[in-house]
Amino acid sequence: MIKVLIADDDIIVREGLKMIISSQEDMEIAGEAENGSAALELARRVRPDIALLDIRMPECDGITAAEKMLAEEICAPLLLTTFDEEDFIVRALKSEICGYILKNSPAERIIHAVRTVNAGGTVFQEDILKYVREKISPASGGDFFKELSPRETDIVRLIAEGLSNRQIADTLFLSNGTVRNHISAILEKTGLEHRTQIAVMWLKNV
Repeated sequence: MIKVLIADDDIIVREGLKMIISSQEDMEIAGEAENGSAALELARRVRPDIALLDIRMPECDGITAAEKMLAEEICAPLLLTTFDEEDFIVRALKSEICGYILKNSPAERIIHAVRTVNAGGTVFQEDILKYVREKISPASGGDFFKELSPRETDIVRLIAEGLSNRQIADTLFLSNGTVRNHISAILEKTGLEHRTQIAVMWLKNV
């Protein structure tokens, strides 16, 4: 079972997400919170697999809570956002958070996002991809990854498509360890810090 914690200061949103998650046979609600601080404390106690976090919450916003969850290796956060939160989105894209989805997404997209992030993949909803391309300036005219080998470039592309290391390994007929080694080499060559930044930089340059 995928244990999902839900945090949003709007009770209507929380109830809607609870209904969506509870309808899945492979998911269960690990708890709910109305602000980032409460979500972090609850996550420390119940150890969910995924934390669905609204970006804008009182006391502690979703990005701060997500970063602390990642730093403490508690769970994988998935951020819920809207397009009136430009500063928050830009800040989130600089972090190691691997999932971003719009609040008004249909149930099937939310379920797919939860499963993808739980499997170690990255989620950038199409509308958010469009936002990244339009709002954030491209770097060096598409040459950012020019030092990579063809195999490393393939792996970067698959990371940006949201695939986990295991899925990349299966797609390219590699071992999981080989994929990890390639990702380490990619980070070293580009000066990036984590796979989310790899995905963002690729999307800015395609």
